[in-house]
Amino acid sequence: MAPPESNKKRKAITKDSVEADEVVLSDGTDGLEPGFLDSVLSQSEDEASDGSESDISNLDGDDVDDFEGSGDDLMSEEVPSDADSGGHIPLKVNGSSESEPKLLEASGDELQPNHVITQDANGNTRYVYRDIDPIYDSDDSDAPETTNTIGNIPLSFYDSYPHIGYDINGKKIARPAKGEALDALLDSIDIPKGWTGLTDPNTGKPLELTEQELDVLKRIQMNEIPEDGFDPYPATVEYFSGKTETMPLSAAPEPKRRFIPSKHEAKRVMKIVRAIREGRILPYKPPLEEEEEDLDIKRYDIWANEAPRPDHPMNVPAPKLPPPGYEESYHPPPEYLPDPKERKLWEEADEEDRDRDYLPSDHKSLRKVPGYDGFIKEKFERCLDLYLAPRIRRSKLNIDPESLLPKLPNPDELRPFPTTCATIFRGHEGRVRSLAVDPSGVWLASGGDDGTIRIWELLTGRQLCYVKVSSDEAVNVVRWRPGTDAVILSAAAGEDLYFMIPDIASPELETRSRSLLDAGFGYATSNPSSESTKKTSAAQWTRPATHLLESDVLLQTRLRSAVKVISWHRRGDYLTTVSPSGQSSAVAIHTLSKHLTQQPFRRLKGIPQSAQFHPAKPIFFVATQRTIRSYDLSRQELLKIIQPGARWISSFDVHPLGDNIIVGSYDKRLLWHDLDLSVRPYKTLRYHKKAIRQVRFHAGGLPLFADASDDGSLQVFHGKVVGDMMENATIVPVKVLKGHKVVKDLGVLDLDWHPREPWMVSAGADGTCRLWM
Repeated sequence: MAPPESNKKRKAITKDSVEADEVVLSDGTDGLEPGFLDSVLSQSEDEASDGSESDISNLDGDDVDDFEGSGDDLMSEEVPSDADSGGHIPLKVNGSSESEPKLLEASGDELQPNHVITQDANGNTRYVYRDIDPIYDSDDSDAPETTNTIGNIPLSFYDSYPHIGYDINGKKIARPAKGEALDALLDSIDIPKGWTGLTDPNTGKPLELTEQELDVLKRIQMNEIPEDGFDPYPATVEYFSGKTETMPLSAAPEPKRRFIPSKHEAKRVMKIVRAIREGRILPYKPPLEEEEEDLDIKRYDIWANEAPRPDHPMNVPAPKLPPPGYEESYHPPPEYLPDPKERKLWEEADEEDRDRDYLPSDHKSLRKVPGYDGFIKEKFERCLDLYLAPRIRRSKLNIDPESLLPKLPNPDELRPFPTTCATIFRGHEGRVRSLAVDPSGVWLASGGDDGTIRIWELLTGRQLCYVKVSSDEAVNVVRWRPGTDAVILSAAAGEDLYFMIPDIASPELETRSRSLLDAGFGYATSNPSSESTKKTSAAQWTRPATHLLESDVLLQTRLRSAVKVISWHRRGDYLTTVSPSGQSSAVAIHTLSKHLTQQPFRRLKGIPQSAQFHPAKPIFFVATQRTIRSYDLSRQELLKIIQPGARWISSFDVHPLGDNIIVGSYDKRLLWHDLDLSVRPYKTLRYHKKAIRQVRFHAGGLPLFADASDDGSLQVFHGKVVGDMMENATIVPVKVLKGHKVVKDLGVLDLDWHPREPWMVSAGADGTCRLWM
């Protein structure tokens, strides 16, 4: 931009000087043309040699005229006033040494310039600027103090120069002293505070830190916060206040979309669920971190060639010997070598008490190691471990035994059942083999080795009568005829079966009982065809001897072998007998009203032990040594074979409902069978130490049953049977009754229940009978 016309420059007179170098320009507000100073520099040398004044040829026309008109004024050494110079600041003659250059002052509110106008050696105008303050003159208040302004240029570019850069004023920065001069200087002075021993890359001088920087470094080293006054745990600023607003922000009703599920979102969710089910979307699995092996490093593992083993092998291979340690080295470290005291203790200790089989020893070289004296012994023991030690994995279940036991009810809740001995019946000589309570529950009949049949009053224990039926044979079994319409007692002694009417009943019952026994003789007279079959009959029905008739024994039946078991049918007209030694005639069924005896089996598999009628159905049970067979009498066929699993069955009894039976065996087991469930035992009970002789259900409707054993005890059980096919029987042992003495390894031989009360009677080998109430 050209300067205004009224702004004119005047040339000052200068003297010759070699030091004239350059003129610093201002920002262009002084009215000089851009090429003015260049022409001044080019013509300054010619003007100095001629000593004359000349105008500057490159000025504009208007300016030249102004300078020519005022040439005389410029020749003087006086400085024009402010009025003459048109508002410009006067110049100072370079040659005068009377006063120093002064900063130009601006009048009014104008800013003061930051330069001084002087003349160089050639008399040319020279602008001298003040030194720039890098902090004050910068817009950035945090700008650091910069000394070297070369920027990112490496200092190696200045290796061939005596300076290392320029400061902000353009002055050269001299290279700092090095070598011996610096070392001598450092040796002569103390190390200043903040000295780091490093060199500042910008200045090349030693780097020194201020107190503030040292404090920051110190805080960082101590894991503290560098900035002083910083709070790492400021108070929490609650985004929401805890005050409950009484009025809502908006009274508009809730939109329907807020409480109705979005169908679009449901479709999106089902799409994602379908993709997960089909396997198109898989859960994220983090990648496995595998360490890369360095191929340059070779590793040798002598235990790395083992074959892979399954997770749960049943045959565990022999463990390998552990790798040798420092103690087994021929040159172990000194801390592994025993001192004389430890060596002495090891030598004096027994071989089994030693913690190791050897003592570490030190040898200078491997060739000086002697032979190991325990080598053969150790290898031999290792071989024994390999082929003798069992290495089979056994699966062990951690099960609480209490959890396997069924939860049984409290015995006190299962009362009534017999607990104490109320009456003792004494009078038999020798063992009491059998007893029975009559259907009315008033009298007790017993038979023993003395060949007598005794009748007792049950509650008092008083003997009412007795009959000696045999002097050679023992009374093996006594049984009352069921029903209260007649009083008939059956007993077996050897091969004879006796029927008697004790003198304890009323005359009416006695007359009715006699008519039942005599009816068979009238049937034989009215059926002559039966006479032809007498020779082939299995039993002979006759009147007994006179002394027996006088003792109320009215009928006698002689069989082919000794009778051990008598069992009556529920109607009282049929009874069965079992003779274990009778072979084909071992089991017989007798008809009392016809005096007939039948042998239903020609041959039995096994020796029969007992037989009974079903309490409600025409089913007949026969027990052999190992099995129990049930037959349908109406169809005359075998129904099922019950297999208790006992070695030798001693007795069995059928439940009053007919669906369950209990079996006693000589191998000390009591077995409960559910006939509708299986032919195998439902429950096996082992509570006795010796053989079980007799088992019996309570026939009066109470859920009780008991067994008698040779160990002299009776075990009472609570056995609840319901008609529901979905519920099994409940069997709970409630009481153990002890009182009988064991004589010649025989204890309790027989037992029976009261027909209505929870009372039980037992017969023992000690010659007594006991009533348990």
